[in-house]
Amino acid sequence: MNKGILHFEVGETVDLFLLVKHASKGIASNGKPFLTLNLQDQSGEIEAKIWDASDDDEKNYAPQSIVKVIGDIHNYRGKNQLKIKQIRPAGPADNVKLSDFLETAPLSQEEMAAKLTQYIFEMKNPNIQRITRHLIKKNQQAFLNFPAATKNHHEFVSGLAYHVVSMLDLAKVIADLYPSLDKDLLYAGVILHDMGKVLELSGPVSTVYTVEGNLLGHITIMVTEIGKAADELGITGEEVLILQHLVLSHHGKAEWGSPKPPLIKEAEILHYIDNLDAKMNMLDRALDRVKPGEFSERVFALDNRSFYKPTFHN
Repeated sequence: MNKGILHFEVGETVDLFLLVKHASKGIASNGKPFLTLNLQDQSGEIEAKIWDASDDDEKNYAPQSIVKVIGDIHNYRGKNQLKIKQIRPAGPADNVKLSDFLETAPLSQEEMAAKLTQYIFEMKNPNIQRITRHLIKKNQQAFLNFPAATKNHHEFVSGLAYHVVSMLDLAKVIADLYPSLDKDLLYAGVILHDMGKVLELSGPVSTVYTVEGNLLGHITIMVTEIGKAADELGITGEEVLILQHLVLSHHGKAEWGSPKPPLIKEAEILHYIDNLDAKMNMLDRALDRVKPGEFSERVFALDNRSFYKPTFHN
């Protein structure tokens, strides 16, 4: 097994097949076009540039293409970058396939589906249970496949379901500590809060925002979906409104994208659980590639901080 792109040190030479995750074109100060590539394997991703890029380069190195790269790892503004010496598109003779390069959740889809089923089974309120089950069923395949985001946290295949089952386990422990919390609401809020991402995002590979994602966003999409599900199931109780509120408020503040702040106890807790799980995932990923006694790269979504790994950590 070759070591992953994230495990190369500054100054080391890389000779690897990598997947183009994103590609964007820019114009350098000398007026010549260049390409910025995000290249990935199962360990994660790294940025690289192709200077004086031609139209052919743009075609050859489009997202979802596999490339053979030789280059060196450099540090640029506190982040590792790959300086390309040679690059070419992979061909049939190279015997590489897309799935070789995709980072995936640490749990299998079957395990995650079983956990979701178990949590829905535990719900006592029939209206909440039926709406949640209906929406899971409607979106099951995408829900188990999609990432939770295009960047920052859980941006890997099955990241969305992994984020949700991690949050459900957290919700269970918190609800056991604070029995006044309504478990049904909390579990349903966790399962539904990001489900709109199956329509907001394009899919598990080279993920981009869809037109609906750009114009509406996953929160608005999901509020509508909950309303539709309730209509289809003939449910009219207050639960519908509360579930919509949980989704609407889970980002916590207007400046973080929530149309409403949490105004229900379970909505407040949902926001913290979501935040905690996302941050833990970002921290684990940032510190995973750091030796004890060193600082991580800056983590943009955590106020651009570099985190230190203590020397006595295992």
